[in-house]
Amino acid sequence: MRLALLCAVCLLPGSLALPLPREAGGMSELHWKQAQDYLKRFYSYDPETKTTNSLEARLKEMEKFFRLPITGILSPRLVEIMQKPRCGVPDVAEYSLFPESPRWTSKVVTYRIISYTRDLLPTIVDQLVAKALNMWGREIPLRFKRVRWGVADIMLGFARGAHGDYYPFDGPGNTLAHAFAPGPGLGGDAHFDEDERWSDGNSIGINFLYAATHELGHSLGLGHSSDPNAVMYPTYGSGSQQNFQLSQDDIEGIQKLYGKRSKSGKK
Repeated sequence: MRLALLCAVCLLPGSLALPLPREAGGMSELHWKQAQDYLKRFYSYDPETKTTNSLEARLKEMEKFFRLPITGILSPRLVEIMQKPRCGVPDVAEYSLFPESPRWTSKVVTYRIISYTRDLLPTIVDQLVAKALNMWGREIPLRFKRVRWGVADIMLGFARGAHGDYYPFDGPGNTLAHAFAPGPGLGGDAHFDEDERWSDGNSIGINFLYAATHELGHSLGLGHSSDPNAVMYPTYGSGSQQNFQLSQDDIEGIQKLYGKRSKSGKK
């Protein structure tokens, strides 16, 4: 099942299997372990290849995606990016979890909120989910219909640890949420880690509107954008909720999947 994880980088146990390519001064062993895990997750790095060039090539791919000078060296700037909260969908197209451009074929996509967070009133969560879907719906000929029982196309909820989809959450500060691309079963579903501190944008915490809009983009079939202004940019962003909106890149991406909404406003 195609999965999108909105997450901070998690450090896994283990050691580097390879010598370091053109070592950058000042990089600690912890940084290199972090880099290896990051490249395995998002750039298909395989330490079993036993070639230094493999690691260097993946660093270059990451630099290219994030629009940085291409050196193949683990720089402080790359380490900074690796430490940011982000989504777990691979960044390079040929490794994408969305290679077949999955999309909903019905003009009406149903959704259901099956559980809530203690951090926000249920009515606030309802409003923010509807707002996130409306941001996408303004651009495409889809209508989103909320249902209160039964199985919906998109099932949303908050959970801790193992929650039935083989992708357990890992406590505060790491994985923030994940979503599945359109399809049967878990397809389209979006889960948010209840161990995080969720916010409506007026208090300290993870801005739920930002996270929901990003994750629902994956629920609709979008992969990642290398445009830092895009909602679908890999790393988690912040800013004024009042001015929060889709970028032109987001709009072009979602319209490529579903077409444009008619100017008359009909869906």
